[in-house]
Amino acid sequence: MATHRKPKQRTLSGNTARTAVTFALAGAASTAAFDGIGHAEPALTAAQVKAKVDRLYHEAEVATEKYNGVKERADTAGESLDALRDEAARRTGRLNTARNALGSLATAQYRTGAVDPAVQVALTSDPDQYLERAAIADRAGDRQAAAVTGIRRQLGEIEQLREEADDRLAELKAHQKDLRRHKATIQDKIGAAENLLSRLTAKERARYAQQDGHGAPPATPVRADRGAPRGGQPAGVPNSRAGQAISFAYGAIGKPYVWGATGPSAFDCSGLTQAAWKAAGVSLPRTTYTQINAGRRVSRAELTPGDLVFFYSGISHVGLYIGNGQMIHAPRPGAPVRVAPIDEMPFAGATRPA
Repeated sequence: MATHRKPKQRTLSGNTARTAVTFALAGAASTAAFDGIGHAEPALTAAQVKAKVDRLYHEAEVATEKYNGVKERADTAGESLDALRDEAARRTGRLNTARNALGSLATAQYRTGAVDPAVQVALTSDPDQYLERAAIADRAGDRQAAAVTGIRRQLGEIEQLREEADDRLAELKAHQKDLRRHKATIQDKIGAAENLLSRLTAKERARYAQQDGHGAPPATPVRADRGAPRGGQPAGVPNSRAGQAISFAYGAIGKPYVWGATGPSAFDCSGLTQAAWKAAGVSLPRTTYTQINAGRRVSRAELTPGDLVFFYSGISHVGLYIGNGQMIHAPRPGAPVRVAPIDEMPFAGATRPA
């Protein structure tokens, strides 16, 4: 019987052992180095943090305007759906009334129509009376046929209304899905910006909070209780409506920026301009990229108080021009409605609502 022996384990010689240890240490160092690259976040300067926060807030504003546009379409679809459902209910009520009337007519004919006409003549002492009754029966038959035709037409109309309502419901659900997506994007961008701001010192955060827009220095502050100069009419106001819009905007100074808000206690950028011109009796659409087409386009050299001024290539920000290169706008989360220079952001165009 063979003897099973454990094989001898070879021991590493001096040079071999040193080589193995060297490779092991190198591998460990490499792993540590790669781990460090994968997990350690680079230290950002205050200027870099501000630049990233500005970009995130701008991206949040772009998403906000998309949200506003989808919400406007969702509201329209919801109103259309309600109107279609109300009209279908009204027509169903009229249909039921017509059906009841037709049923009453059919019941009356059943009660009298079982007697043969010849028998009716035999039983009627006055032939003229029979002929009169026969004519009435014929007319009743015509009315019955017309009633049946009318009911069929009403059924078709109600079915069409219900199909339209189904289409509006599907449209509304699609808009609601888009709203949730844009809302999540906005919240993610703002959350990331706030996380970056938390890296700054209290003094740096306070300095950033004083900025009007996306990295620009603060403009000369204007207190909300001061109102617009000259009783709400800055120099060069072209008409009373523009003056009313400007007065409203001055009254909003100091109120917070809230995405999707149209007042009266908070605004986003297009919500402020829409509310300001609404106070002047002029209806503007909801978003920056639709407001720019809601009036006569004017060049930067032609600007007069009350004009809407737009920024960025995607037309994602808007303010209300008040003259002297200044505007009133709702800048971003954390920055309330205020006066700012129009030079603080890349100018994209302007329009005159009235």
